[in-house]
Amino acid sequence: MAGLFAMPAAQAQSIFDKVKKAVKDKQEGEAGEDKKKSNLDLTGISTGEMSGALKEALNIGVKEGIQKLGAEDGFFKNELVKILLPEKLRKVDATLRGIGLGSLADQGLLLLNRAAEDAVQEGVPIFANAITSMSFDDAKNILLGDSVAATNYLKGKTSEQLFTAFKPKVEGSLGKVGADKIWEQIIGKYNGITNQSLETDLNSYVTQETVSGVFKMVAEKESAIRDNPVFRTTSLLKKVFGAVD
Repeated sequence: MAGLFAMPAAQAQSIFDKVKKAVKDKQEGEAGEDKKKSNLDLTGISTGEMSGALKEALNIGVKEGIQKLGAEDGFFKNELVKILLPEKLRKVDATLRGIGLGSLADQGLLLLNRAAEDAVQEGVPIFANAITSMSFDDAKNILLGDSVAATNYLKGKTSEQLFTAFKPKVEGSLGKVGADKIWEQIIGKYNGITNQSLETDLNSYVTQETVSGVFKMVAEKESAIRDNPVFRTTSLLKKVFGAVD
């Protein structure tokens, strides 16, 4: 700020003018987009078709997302959703690597992702039930929303219920792939080295990351369907999203 006041008055005024213009342009752009959406002619499309298209898009996103995430390395080698260590465990990772136990740390991280890959395959009916709860009244606003409006609607309405339903599946998967035992060993070694008593709820953490990972994949698919006609694979998707183009 001091540097700004030290500038010649004309130069400082020029900077302020540029800022004001940028703000004005942004506001006008947003207003123009809103006006464009409000002027869309959707009279040939029923509310039921709008709702149906959104549900189709979400169902495709969930089905494809879970299929990809449920494969081996579906989480682990997908940078969009890969589960990293929670912040409080990053010092554990660094400590183990510092004393030559990097392979144990790597195994622990891999098994968190393996648990998610195993658990996510059980999620199809949970997400499907959530999608069917979308109301007709919300359909038009969601349709005219941003590129992930339907995903955000679904997330807002169902995240808590999904977490509750998913958690026991993740807990079972942690045990199935041996992640619980490995992390018990990892944290035990860390506590022994540092004389600390660190604990963490890996089940809740992996559950949240698993649910978030599916939503990221659904959002990616929704955006593709909205932005590119190539991804509109049914007549209803072509009709409804084509009208919004």
